[in-house]
Formats: sequence, C-alpha cells, structure tokens
Amino acid sequence: MADFVFNIAKGRVTELANRVNNNDPTNAVLVIAALDASGVESDATLKDKDDFSALVSGATNEATNTGYARKSIDQSGGITVTTDDTNDRVDVDIPDQTWTAVSAGSNWSDLVFGYDSDSTGGTDSGIVPLTQHDFSVTRDGSVITVQIATSGFFRAS
Repeated sequence: MADFVFNIAKGRVTELANRVNNNDPTNAVLVIAALDASGVESDATLKDKDDFSALVSGATNEATNTGYARKSIDQSGGITVTTDDTNDRVDVDIPDQTWTAVSAGSNWSDLVFGYDSDSTGGTDSGIVPLTQHDFSVTRDGSVITVQIATSGFFRAS
C-alpha cells in the first residue's frame, strides 16, 4: 500500500485545512484515525470512499486498542499552510501526534486524515477522508508517536 489522497478530497486538502484554521465553520477539525492492519482493503477500493462511515463499512476497520482514540486538531492545534511560490507548491503541516498507554492488541497499518465540519454534532458520515498514510505499528504497549514529515502531511504542486 502507498500514501494517497482520497478521490473526494483531490484539490481540497489545502482549502479544508484553511477552513479549520479559520474556525469556519465553528467546530471544524482535522481528524486522524488509525486503521487496524487485520483487514485493510486495497488502496484502489479505499480511494473511492467518500466519508469515514464508508471507510470502515467494508473489510477495513479502525483500531480498537484500549487507550486508542482519534485525534482532532482544531484552529489552535498548530496547522500550518505554507504557500511556496519559489517551488510552485503548498505544504500543509501539523505537529507530531502522540498516543500514550495504548495497549497491545491489533496492529496498525495506516493513518487516515479527515475533515469534520462539525466536531460537536457530526457523525462519521460527515467526516470527509483526505489522505491516507502508511503507518505500520506492532502494538506492544509503548508510546506511539507519528512524526510528520518536515514538508507536512500533504503537498499540492
């Protein structure tokens, strides 16, 4: 499997990251979810999923380890959107993310970044999947840190 942008989000990741930064709409967040490695569907199948509910409705499941929870990043969470006119691109970055006290159990295969326009009242069917990143972790009870690349989790060029 490889990192990819979901079809529904192509051309929109920068826009949606900016909306979170601007708190527009109120309570908009980026969501980070880990996928259970035991049955992830192919990239070709996953790319066509239009919301988080569809993402985990087939053979693909979200991690369920004790101590695991999705991460949410709001306008105060350190999202940076950098326009690089010299290299003709835009980079979207977030701080590294850490999960502590996550028990052994299911292993993780990927991280999915999504956009939720209403983190207080929304459901999985309202979260738009943006990008998927390979993230293979064998759970052993230790701290899990996602080190986001210096260029960010998304680059549009």
